[in-house]
Amino acid sequence: MSNNEKRIREFAYQIWESEGQPQGQQERHWEMAHKLAQAEALAPTPAQSTKARAKPAASAAAKKPAAQEPAAKKPRAPRKPATS
Repeated sequence: MSNNEKRIREFAYQIWESEGQPQGQQERHWEMAHKLAQAEALAPTPAQSTKARAKPAASAAAKKPAAQEPAAKKPRAPRKPATS
């Protein structure tokens, strides 16, 4: 049994359990699990996504615009006098 088939089997079992263990849904669960395994295989690994994010962040810092003036704050409403 290949690793891919093992992963599909795990997904199908999780789907089956999450739906309350219904009978007669094996084909649908297997198809859903197959699609999940394909998507998982195509997804970038955390190391790949970290490398991809590091490059744009560095170039964005180099192109950082000049400091902007802080936005003017709204004046606070006066406090109501305390009643005793």
